[in-house]
Amino acid sequence: MTKADIVGIIAARTGLTKQETETVVDGFIQTIIESLKSGERIEIRGFGTFNVRKKNKRIAHNPRTGEKVLIEEKYVPTFKISKEFKAVVSEKLKKGLKS
Repeated sequence: MTKADIVGIIAARTGLTKQETETVVDGFIQTIIESLKSGERIEIRGFGTFNVRKKNKRIAHNPRTGEKVLIEEKYVPTFKISKEFKAVVSEKLKKGLKS
């Protein structure tokens, strides 16, 4: 599913135009990005939690040459799915596979 698919579904369900819906979806995504850039944690109950995790610097190996490479520390965005979300998806897929 693409962002355009999501916009189409939301527009059909809400009665908003696709342009209005795309503006809202873009705003939602941009708000998450800006919040994570500021180091904020975002919790959407029943959906999940966005956070930023620090990865320490480490030494890795280039698999082609075997050469050691230093990977600097970095910060990566993470997403943890809520228990409710996980349970609903799992249950739905279990029922779908049994039919």
